[in-house]
Amino acid sequence: MSQFPSHAKVVIVGVGGIVGASVAHHLIERGWDDIVGIDKSAVPTDIGSTSHASDFCYVTSHDFLSVWTTKYSIDFFDKMGHYARVGGLEVARTGDAEWLEELKRKVTSGKAFGSRAELISGAAAKAKFPLLEEDMVEAALWDPDAGLVIPRSQTVAGKLVDQGEKTGKLRAFANTPAQSLVIEDGRVKGVVTHRGTITADHVIVCTGLWGRLIAEMAGEDLPVMPVDHPLTFFGPYDEFAGTGKEIGYPLLRDQGNSAYMRDTGDPKTAEGGQIEWGYYEPFEPRMCHPSELLEKEQSRLSPSQRDLELDQVMTGLEKAMELTPILAELGYNESHSFNGLLQVSAAGGASVGESQKVRGLWYCVGIWVKDAPAYGKLVADWLTDGRTEIDHSPIDFSRFYPYQLERDFIDARCTEAAKKIYWPAIHPREPYASARNVRRSPFYAREKDLGGHFMELGGWERSHGYAANEHLLEIYGDRVPVRENEWDNRHFWRVSNAEQLKMSDDVGIINLSHFSMYDVTGPDHVALLEWVSAAKVGGDNNIGKGIYTHFLDDEGMVRADLTLFRMADRIRVVDGADAGPRDFTYLKRVAADKGFDAQVEDVTEKFVTIGIWGPNARENLKKVVEKPEELDRENFAFGTLKDIRIAGQDVMAFRISYVGEQGFELHMRYEDALAVWDALRGLGITAVGVETYANSRRMEKSLRLQNADLLTQYNLFEADLARPKVKEADFRGKAKHLEYKARAEQPATLCTLVMTEHTDDEGVKRYPVGIMPVLHPETGETLVDELGRRSYTSSVAYGPTVGKNIALAYLPKEFAKLGQKLEVEYFGKTYPVEVAGVGYAPLYDPENAKPKS
Repeated sequence: MSQFPSHAKVVIVGVGGIVGASVAHHLIERGWDDIVGIDKSAVPTDIGSTSHASDFCYVTSHDFLSVWTTKYSIDFFDKMGHYARVGGLEVARTGDAEWLEELKRKVTSGKAFGSRAELISGAAAKAKFPLLEEDMVEAALWDPDAGLVIPRSQTVAGKLVDQGEKTGKLRAFANTPAQSLVIEDGRVKGVVTHRGTITADHVIVCTGLWGRLIAEMAGEDLPVMPVDHPLTFFGPYDEFAGTGKEIGYPLLRDQGNSAYMRDTGDPKTAEGGQIEWGYYEPFEPRMCHPSELLEKEQSRLSPSQRDLELDQVMTGLEKAMELTPILAELGYNESHSFNGLLQVSAAGGASVGESQKVRGLWYCVGIWVKDAPAYGKLVADWLTDGRTEIDHSPIDFSRFYPYQLERDFIDARCTEAAKKIYWPAIHPREPYASARNVRRSPFYAREKDLGGHFMELGGWERSHGYAANEHLLEIYGDRVPVRENEWDNRHFWRVSNAEQLKMSDDVGIINLSHFSMYDVTGPDHVALLEWVSAAKVGGDNNIGKGIYTHFLDDEGMVRADLTLFRMADRIRVVDGADAGPRDFTYLKRVAADKGFDAQVEDVTEKFVTIGIWGPNARENLKKVVEKPEELDRENFAFGTLKDIRIAGQDVMAFRISYVGEQGFELHMRYEDALAVWDALRGLGITAVGVETYANSRRMEKSLRLQNADLLTQYNLFEADLARPKVKEADFRGKAKHLEYKARAEQPATLCTLVMTEHTDDEGVKRYPVGIMPVLHPETGETLVDELGRRSYTSSVAYGPTVGKNIALAYLPKEFAKLGQKLEVEYFGKTYPVEVAGVGYAPLYDPENAKPKS
């Protein structure tokens, strides 16, 4: 063993696991050297979850990032010679119509994101996996790329570390736990171990189950938590004796029973001659805080394995025996069976990226084997380039608000997530049931009295509609269709569309308290925002204006979409609730890294916003404003700010609209806001749910949403949000932005599609939710642009004003043409769509008071 180092460029904590080993490998590929890896166990690990993971890989998911990471990782394992591409089945049991629909949805998502999954019959499933009871299978999803890491991901981790050490760029040390972190002036300086202290420029935490304990050393937490994963073995099973195979049949998922199964191949292989059956407890999952993990010498099995009592899985096992009777025929191998620990997330994804509190400290935690090599690449690229080739906002650790990193919140949300690892199917709009009412607007009690239909974003309870407005359906019901299909109607309230139509006919107010806000002050506050913004921020003429802008990355791609309120002494950033924390952290880091003398303060909970819109918005607002003439069109230009008073309260009004109708955002202090709400409601103005703002009217206006329609895979010209003239001042990504501007044509353009028919095979009108692939009408293939980016709907909603299902999607340049006929797929059925707008092209123009046909 080499001498223990005193310095490194990078220290990887947890290098013995598949994630840490993958990070080391990819850093070396990107040209890094002087890397030190430490692990509290052996290398490869003999106590981490990598040492006993089932090592399944399925390319079936409803989000692009998950499919991308799994496809990359499968190819990575395959190129190393450690992947058995045996294929995988996911079955829908006979009579389980709900899960059959979920399989159709998975196949459709596969077409959107690049999976080759298809739906096959029960007989075809039986032919691929003879252990099935055919009469029990209605149909199955077949994923030809699914398979198993062989002989184990633990083996791959060891090989990657060995390869890294042979290059001389990695030094790895087993049985060397991190005892503490050296932190000075908010930056990590090293890691303390019993062997000595290693000073370092970067520390990357890849410790899986133990990740939260390392984060505690930095004074923060990670929103992940270990949960028991019952893993049982039955045998002997000698079907593949003499073949040398690690696995003989395809993988099997029985997700309606929250279970999976596989054979372990030839009895002479490491774990061969058995049937492995795994289960995720869907009702009472056994959670485990990392502090409860024992040390290696204290554990009967290992710190990441716990004793299993067969009674805890008997309900699921009995049901499994109906589908695969072989389990009842073989003997139960108690000595091999155990509760393995794996991680679940409180926020629907991994925790990756730089610490919020300590610069140079990075996390790569909450990752399964099937994604590990890809996460190694993402972290290496992120550290090297400051960006990744695909949008990483869903996993960025800076996306979390402080309340999301509190232990009670993590415990509650992770427990809820653990119940849904396999079952039931998760609806795209499904709200969390736990850890609610974290943030309430000043109007919450009023909205409760109105019968608000609440969902949550950024901790804020947001009403999507109000039961008190059901009477509006008597007026507008003929324009608001009943959604017969339960899935289309789930977590949707028909009254929301009626509220939108009422607003368009008259006036409505919308609670926008969920906005994330932060004030930027200091001598360089304008210079900082000028550098990060594509729009012009400086100059005296911009004082008193709201400036809609975007932050770009170094490749000129869109990383943020927000509004800047330019005041005399500060700039207030008004951002979306889900993007706010990430952009807040980004601004602070840019200020520090580039030496701007500017301070960034989160004021999200100090100020709230009410939107008032509709053809009668101005005249109604005049009734409660102390100086009504200030609201006249000639006195209040579009896009400007004005201080007004309502009900004795100071209000900053912003003449803007995200719903197309004329009107204003009203910004005020939290404690003053209820008086303003009551004054407006006292006029008889209808309270309109946020559904109108966030979805239906936004879509009719062709307005884009960050983290959905705006991603770092596309530039401003492709999103059709670039200003005609590029500002003179330098800004991040400007060189690339100019390069894109010089193109004769963009490779893709964000277009507005409308469904020209939406009736399914049973004669039911469908109202899609979620993502759909955009297909060539003749070939049925998903459209792909010249850069390899696939076309799928990034937003979709029914627009009651235009009376159509509307979607936004990036289309390759040859298809981005007005009137182009295409198709989308929803639950396995295709529907015709037409390009109704290329680029920014509203379907409804309130000025003309009529929709485009």
